[in-house]
Amino acid sequence: MRELIAALLLAASAPDGGAPAQPPAAVPTGASDASVASVASEKVTLAGAVQRALQRNPSVTVAIQEVERADALITQARAGWLPILTGNGLYTRLDHDRVLTTETMGMPHTTRVAAENQLSGNLQLTVPLLAAPAWTATGRAKSAKRTAEASATDVRRQVAQSTARAFITVVAQHRLVASSETARDTAKAHFDYAHTRLQGGIGHAIDDVRAQQDLATVETQLQANLARLAVAREALGVLVGTDGPVDAVDEVPLPAPPSMSDAVGGAREHRTDVKLLDMRVASAKRAAGDVWAYYMPYLAAVGTPFLQYPASLTQPERGWQAQLVLTLPLYDGGLRTGIGRERDAVLAEARANLEAGLREAQAEIRANFEAMIRADLALASARDAARLARRAMELATLAYKAGATTNLEVIDAARSARDADTAAAQAEDLSRQARLDLLVASGRFP
Repeated sequence: MRELIAALLLAASAPDGGAPAQPPAAVPTGASDASVASVASEKVTLAGAVQRALQRNPSVTVAIQEVERADALITQARAGWLPILTGNGLYTRLDHDRVLTTETMGMPHTTRVAAENQLSGNLQLTVPLLAAPAWTATGRAKSAKRTAEASATDVRRQVAQSTARAFITVVAQHRLVASSETARDTAKAHFDYAHTRLQGGIGHAIDDVRAQQDLATVETQLQANLARLAVAREALGVLVGTDGPVDAVDEVPLPAPPSMSDAVGGAREHRTDVKLLDMRVASAKRAAGDVWAYYMPYLAAVGTPFLQYPASLTQPERGWQAQLVLTLPLYDGGLRTGIGRERDAVLAEARANLEAGLREAQAEIRANFEAMIRADLALASARDAARLARRAMELATLAYKAGATTNLEVIDAARSARDADTAAAQAEDLSRQARLDLLVASGRFP
């Protein structure tokens, strides 16, 4: 494509040299856009693109796995206050038996204290009866999971917004390509007319060269728009998780935006990023209120059945023992005080972030609402300008064919019409983007 554009520019800038002008050796009408369309054969609707992106986009997958990770952390925290059963086995080899010799009624008596080979095993069951840190850790892990779920929802919103933007960009590029194709057809017809007049001996070489240069310029613009369309299709394909470009249907059905008062007033309720900040405040508040658990004692019941072979002087062959273990934290070097101060600081940061996020969300809603109104007004003006520019081009063409003017006025009018059509397509894209931004900012999309 770059070689084609370079050839067109070279042909347009080459001197005439006195020879009759010839049509530029460009790609035949419809061939370039057909080749691009054959690559991106799949077309999706806006709803279909968003749905596929939410199912396949890696960012959404990572967010879902973060929720699974948070759920696994709940299981880990819960283990701190549930019973624990462990088994132990031990084999001991001594160089010889340990014996104790005593005299009874003047007779020596030998007692084996420890055998040369010893086997022992036990099962130990620990049941926490009072484990406040583990209880509060479980509560914090549940709060972390709710925060991860809110974060996943916000990631889905961002992915949906990016997908909708890419979808609208593809539609806008189609509009620009269609405008360039229309301009190319018009320039081609004007060149054919000027060239036919020159060959018939009633035209001027300057008119023929101008028409040829204008056709080459339009063809260059068309190829650039086709290249941008291909890039937009690839971007949409990446977002929806497809190994290849994806095209968009021509319709962009967006819901009606809410009123400014409803959007601003419902920012805390509908905005997923504000909800996420609110969840972080709740999680930090819970963590700050759980510092008391570090001052509580730890109480556990421990039961241990055991087996010892062979039995020793102090250890029977079979038996069991039970204990109550009480741990009372008395001095920790300032650990608990530091934890409390840290969590208070985290809570203050979370509250400040929530306040700033809510203020920013409301400002974004107001700005996007104003942008949407201005974009709609600009679109109406751009469409009027495009209509008037096409009418001016028609009048200039009629005057040129009647011999009242040169084709310089026709080319200028055609250039103005192309610019007006491009501006109208861009204004339509801006209007859609502004409406989408307002829906996203107000929490109404997706």
